[in-house]
Amino acid sequence: MGTVIVDVMPKPEILDPQGQAVAGALGRMGLGQFTQVRQGKRFELTVEGEVTEQVLAAAREAATRLLSNPVIEDVVSIREAGS
Repeated sequence: MGTVIVDVMPKPEILDPQGQAVAGALGRMGLGQFTQVRQGKRFELTVEGEVTEQVLAAAREAATRLLSNPVIEDVVSIREAGS
């Protein structure tokens, strides 16, 4: 079995209240060196067999058509797990 990882993040111009809350909590914990946090989504897609170029192409299609909202999110990476 193989696994494809898809990472989705809010577009830079989109407000990220969860990221802001985490950044504030880090500061209160004494970890103020982290000045900004953006929170995204990670999907793990498991396939039978190896991860091929065709599987990665299908993952790209799934990422753009279902896993992300193109109005407010960017698909930032699609890769085989472990690479």
